[in-house]
Amino acid sequence: MSFASRPPYSKGQLDRAGRSLTNLEPRSEAYKEALKVVNDWRTCHAYPLNTFKSTLRLKAGKYDGSFVAQRLKRLPTIVDKLRRFPDMNLAQMQDIGGIRAVVNNIMDVEALQREYKEKGRFTHELVKEKDYISDPKADGYRGVHLVFRYNNTLARNGLAHEYKGLAIELQIRTQLQHTWATAVETVGTLKGESFKTGRGGREWREFFALVSSAFALVEDRPVLGRHADMTSVDIYQAIKDLDLKLKVLESIRGLSAAAQVMHGDGYNGYYSIISLDTVNQRVRIYGFPKNQLDVATKEYAELEAHAGEGMDQVLVSAGDLKSLKVAYPNYFLDVRDFVEKVQVIIDVIS
Repeated sequence: MSFASRPPYSKGQLDRAGRSLTNLEPRSEAYKEALKVVNDWRTCHAYPLNTFKSTLRLKAGKYDGSFVAQRLKRLPTIVDKLRRFPDMNLAQMQDIGGIRAVVNNIMDVEALQREYKEKGRFTHELVKEKDYISDPKADGYRGVHLVFRYNNTLARNGLAHEYKGLAIELQIRTQLQHTWATAVETVGTLKGESFKTGRGGREWREFFALVSSAFALVEDRPVLGRHADMTSVDIYQAIKDLDLKLKVLESIRGLSAAAQVMHGDGYNGYYSIISLDTVNQRVRIYGFPKNQLDVATKEYAELEAHAGEGMDQVLVSAGDLKSLKVAYPNYFLDVRDFVEKVQVIIDVIS
């Protein structure tokens, strides 16, 4: 398999390039030079990310119903994060390479989390841990995040040393938490409002926060702090009231039926670029075999560079088309599972 070498950029060069993307005119030569630096830096995370995926698939495979997916962080998301956090530099961004395991329940999350924290043959350095299940984000997001510095001392080839120190973020969440998180992204994308970064209408954000608390009750975990004085019935009623006012379920119920999915014949997608056209509600899948990661990353950069309004791309590795839809339902505008679960909540007090 062909992996991009770690580029010989200094921390200062990386940080200047990242900052340039936040304030330069995209058609300028300086912007194009900065874009190359950022793309080179992002692409070199593919090697450690692939190593982590191999290990995670073995570990998560012990839990029934689990699945694993990996992705390189989208360029618009990198730029947006640098803008939202002016004190953050590109070189210190810890989630450019991201990998996720989704398991059935909280017990499986905790068991998998322990496996990654126990001392043993796993030699990568754990540098940051955030438990957003015990202490969820204010918007309702839940999951466990573990950030590692790549340090594969067991590798038999010399390549591993080249990537030492690169950060990889591992996320572990339950299926219910995954349903919530991907629904938030889907609706935010279609409304043009990034709910996951605290933007968008206040009442829409509160609707999703209330649903997060309702889902937490199902998993016997704490509700959000601002809902602590509410009974389960109070929370369910508040969800129903906001749904009636905002018509949330009505407005998103038909999304999956509207999305058209297109892909080439003989799809071979060890790596896949999912390209979502939110204006026309079309999804195009570009598949690449295992030995064409270099081709996939170049195509990914090209698609991002020429993306029109309403276009959203991501380079992932999750398996066949069925697995892609399970791992990334937001890119297929698929909110059916979320709608069904919220409808059950509403029906309880109808």
